[in-house]
Amino acid sequence: MIRKVLIVHNEYQKHGGEDSVVVQEENALKRAGYEVQLFTVSNKAISSFADKVQAAFSAFNSPRIIKSIVDVAREFRPDVAHVHNFFPMISPMIHAALQENGIPTVQTLHNYRVICAGATLNRNGAPCEICITKSPYNAVLHRCYRGSLLGSLAVAYSVQQHKSRGTWSNDVDRFIVLTEFERSRFIAAGLPAERIKTKPNGLADPDPGVGAVQRHGLLFVGRLTHEKGVDVLVRAAQMAGCPIKVLGEGPLQPLVEGCAEIEYLGQCEPSVVRTAMAEAAAMIVPSVWYEGLPMVIVEAFASGTPVIASRIGSLIEIIEDGVTGIHTEPGDAADLARAMTRLASDPAAARRMGKAARLKYEQNWSEALTTSHLLSIYEEAVASYARKQIVVEGSQPSELALT
Repeated sequence: MIRKVLIVHNEYQKHGGEDSVVVQEENALKRAGYEVQLFTVSNKAISSFADKVQAAFSAFNSPRIIKSIVDVAREFRPDVAHVHNFFPMISPMIHAALQENGIPTVQTLHNYRVICAGATLNRNGAPCEICITKSPYNAVLHRCYRGSLLGSLAVAYSVQQHKSRGTWSNDVDRFIVLTEFERSRFIAAGLPAERIKTKPNGLADPDPGVGAVQRHGLLFVGRLTHEKGVDVLVRAAQMAGCPIKVLGEGPLQPLVEGCAEIEYLGQCEPSVVRTAMAEAAAMIVPSVWYEGLPMVIVEAFASGTPVIASRIGSLIEIIEDGVTGIHTEPGDAADLARAMTRLASDPAAARRMGKAARLKYEQNWSEALTTSHLLSIYEEAVASYARKQIVVEGSQPSELALT
């Protein structure tokens, strides 16, 4: 029976959705009565370009940090270890090290890093799946990692080496993906289908509840980048003339600040984000890359706020067109402007879609449901690891084995 869980996570420089999911799952497990140990490292120390390239070259294996995690595991003695982001400071080798210490492992695939050097399956503003079935070294040709030749070579090397050594086929007991679309991409790339489980992210208690009855304006929350469709959003705002609040920061901030139709609020506290969602007529997710399950959509649905989203990847699966929101063509500012105008000018339709969005949240994404699902995946991982040990019974234990 599972009672203790070790969570491992490489935090991002800017707090984002993955970081929020880690905190949410840690607290949800504790509220459910489980003992949790969280081990984190942070990318905040990676500042210069040289730091980034050096980090990329250490992405294949990070023995010093892995030893620190193993030391924590020896003391804590978890029943299962759950790895979230491992890049670039931890590396996928953490799975082999923990398994050698008798600990089953689970890996959440928040992005496509294990099969794509750029992690997004996106290039030049459009989906790119070359590396799913072909060599990851295509990333070097296109400089997919931060536009760097050396960095792309380092990350592509890590992707290829872990595929070759069988990290994903041998060292991970269960994978978690957020949508069926994501699952299909990882299966196409060769990850073991029977071990990949679909589990959406939940939303931390307390439930924010349905927002205001009278809504006004539109809202974007997220990183201000091209893959998030922020440049498309700015063009659509200028076409539609609808008031839009934008919360977040990123390289396209000057573009956002220069748009008269946008009220730019910058990076905001969670309480400010929740209030903005509760008041908005609709949330906008104009991404041009394969999103997973953005937490802003979960939060919007919980608030009874419909979502205007690009017709691409997992977003097609998450948003039901005309029911919980509206689909638009990715990268098409005119189509996005039409959808924005439609919901901004039709409060009744927005309320109807908002009610359906709230119902989907209650049926799929509440904390109780997602935590129960997570625990069932942990149980599967433990059972899978036990079966594997029966097969290899009689082999010599690792020198790192738990005492």
